[in-house]
Amino acid sequence: MNLLQYCSIFVLIVVSANCKNVPSVEEVCSKLLSKDLKKEISSYKDVTNEIIKYVREGEFKGVTYDELAKFVDTFGPRPSGSQELEDSIDYMIEITKKEGIHDIVTEELEVPHWVRGEEKITMLEPRTKDIALLGLGKSVSTPTEGITAEVVVIEDFTELETKSVEGKIVVYVPVFTTYSDTVPYRSQGAARAAERGAVASLVRSITPFSINSPHTGSQYYEDDVTKIPTAAISLEDADMIKRLYERGEKVVLNVKMTSTLDTKISRNTLVDLKGSGNPEKLVIVSGHIDSWDVGQGAMDDGGGLFISWAAPVVLKRLNLIPKRTIRAIFWTTEELGLVGAYDYEERHRAENGNINFIMESDEGTFSPTGLEVSGNQMARCIVGEVLKLFKSINASTLVEKGEYASVGSDIGVLTKTGIPGAGLLNENEKYFWFHHTEGDTMNVESPEELDLGTAFWTAAAYVIADLSIDIPR
Repeated sequence: MNLLQYCSIFVLIVVSANCKNVPSVEEVCSKLLSKDLKKEISSYKDVTNEIIKYVREGEFKGVTYDELAKFVDTFGPRPSGSQELEDSIDYMIEITKKEGIHDIVTEELEVPHWVRGEEKITMLEPRTKDIALLGLGKSVSTPTEGITAEVVVIEDFTELETKSVEGKIVVYVPVFTTYSDTVPYRSQGAARAAERGAVASLVRSITPFSINSPHTGSQYYEDDVTKIPTAAISLEDADMIKRLYERGEKVVLNVKMTSTLDTKISRNTLVDLKGSGNPEKLVIVSGHIDSWDVGQGAMDDGGGLFISWAAPVVLKRLNLIPKRTIRAIFWTTEELGLVGAYDYEERHRAENGNINFIMESDEGTFSPTGLEVSGNQMARCIVGEVLKLFKSINASTLVEKGEYASVGSDIGVLTKTGIPGAGLLNENEKYFWFHHTEGDTMNVESPEELDLGTAFWTAAAYVIADLSIDIPR
């Protein structure tokens, strides 16, 4: 046995021994939660089942799907600053009032209004071919004649630092691993390429699957760096360009892109089902009402919007009024930088201590599996105990993220300040197939899965809002 083998075995023994001494989540929570609290939470089994049955088998069956379909078919995409977005906000207010809920407030804020115009990429060498693209959010325009330049293919930011890209078009070709790991090439790629002198940047779409479908998304320029045009291209075209480049062939593209950027006024929408005992305290459910300008915004984030709309509606219909107020928030302008969430956090900062718990659905509304939770250990244990009520619908998974963690796009602005919260876990393995594309339509949604999501979201919010104790910080 050599020294390396000996050390490896020693490390394995030490790690294994230490792992045996690490208590499980169940063991930790069993010490933190009193028997009385566990008993109280388990006592919500009947009301939880009542909500689930009403949504899945009763009068609310199919309502979430039908209302979402009507909504997206009426308004289509709802980009920040558009009239369609503002009309859709008015519509949500009206259908909420028809349910007998009138505690509705809108809060105005200034938002970016970016409108894409003509977009065309033509490969000129080594052969002529049109390249599918979608410009990235707030991309600047090219000159009228476009930008014609040779391509440099870049696999990662480390490689960018080693290659000469002056006067070239950088094409990033990261292979999708996870969204959080891969998305920086979309969000930071233009600024990083411009720092090195590139005249435009393109990115292989941030997705594991494609049928020649580019995926748009936000990108962020740096204040002290030249703004260059930037777009996403399909996996198929990116991989073809990479193959040509690696064979030593010269690849030349002409990129033509136009757009406009100004500001408009939009609104966050707050819908309150006032609590019966401590109405000043809030349990928030939320989703964002804006979308990209492609597809229908049915999945991102129409589903999250509508299960959050449904929570106070279902509880009102069932006359289930929890001790704390259930507040549904329809965030505006999530896609162009969480603008609505930042405005809400700043506007309500003095009273944000009254937020008992905050929830967001913004990664699909497929079959729910549980919650991803930010908060201290006691908070996570309480939510984990609540999730045990949902074993019958396979939605009892607790993913612990620790304190100050981001568990949702908009609510991350608030959880990073210490407010406990959760994001919806669901069977969204194909979510990024359709994310930010023309394919984000009602065809992705399922009536049965939306019913499950509505039932789970509503019941979980109700229990947390009605408990005798606050979720601790």
